[in-house]
Amino acid sequence: MEPKAPTLDQIAVFLAIVETGSFTAAARKLGRATSVISYAIANLESQLGVSLFARAGTAKPKLTDAGRAVLSDSRNLAIALDGLLAKARGLTQGLEAEVSLVVDVMLPAKRLVRALDDFRKKFPTVALRLQVEALGAVTHTVIGGTAAFGVSGPLELASDLLTRGPAGSVKLVPVAAPDHPLALMPGLVSAGIARDHIQLVLTDRSALTEGRDFGVVAVKSWRLADLGAKHALLLAGMGWGNMPKPMVSEDLKRGRLVELKIETSNAGAYPFHTVYRSDMPPGPAASWLMERLASA
Repeated sequence: MEPKAPTLDQIAVFLAIVETGSFTAAARKLGRATSVISYAIANLESQLGVSLFARAGTAKPKLTDAGRAVLSDSRNLAIALDGLLAKARGLTQGLEAEVSLVVDVMLPAKRLVRALDDFRKKFPTVALRLQVEALGAVTHTVIGGTAAFGVSGPLELASDLLTRGPAGSVKLVPVAAPDHPLALMPGLVSAGIARDHIQLVLTDRSALTEGRDFGVVAVKSWRLADLGAKHALLLAGMGWGNMPKPMVSEDLKRGRLVELKIETSNAGAYPFHTVYRSDMPPGPAASWLMERLASA
């Protein structure tokens, strides 16, 4: 017998059981009788021609091999439907009253200001809420639903919940104060020598990058959650570290900082990407601003 297409309601019931762990809990979540949940799953299994849950001999229903096989596709269908409904609400309700976004601290200020200035002229009635975070905290904020979208740095996080796209990059350069020992060394500085000096490293406040280091060479490192504090400590000669070139270009020009030539410093291009929840796509104004930031 050929499988028949399930209804979206049957998919919702299936996912509720997987999420809650039982037919009874799924019934409570969906505000229905347990018998209605059981009937919906029985019909779904009949239509697909497979058993989704192993019920015999278990206190809680467990996914069969067939159930696990269709779980990912079921989630994708639910996410796509949520996204369609959210987009439809945005089209019927018009412009958002407020746009909330979160950007990586490495994003050049001039690029951000230009985009926001254009946004202000394009959407004078729309309020704006901006957060600046580091590393995984950008994506964490988007997942939490407190920002319509984000412009994040290089965080590899595979998730059906997120939609991402390229948004350019910024060059990172290793720098130190002119009187720092590494700045006084001629030519290429070996990684072994650099390890003996304090490296100032940017960290974040989210659990997404907990225990991971980005661009760390030195044995001795100071971890800072604020890029401004890192900049100030570099100027004071407290250590060396990688910084976005636009932020330190004036310091390099005036001799307040010196660009270091360190072997395997992990400096170079720092890529950005836009990120938003697939089930909560940005509205018209937020979409415009996201595209403007991605193309700047």
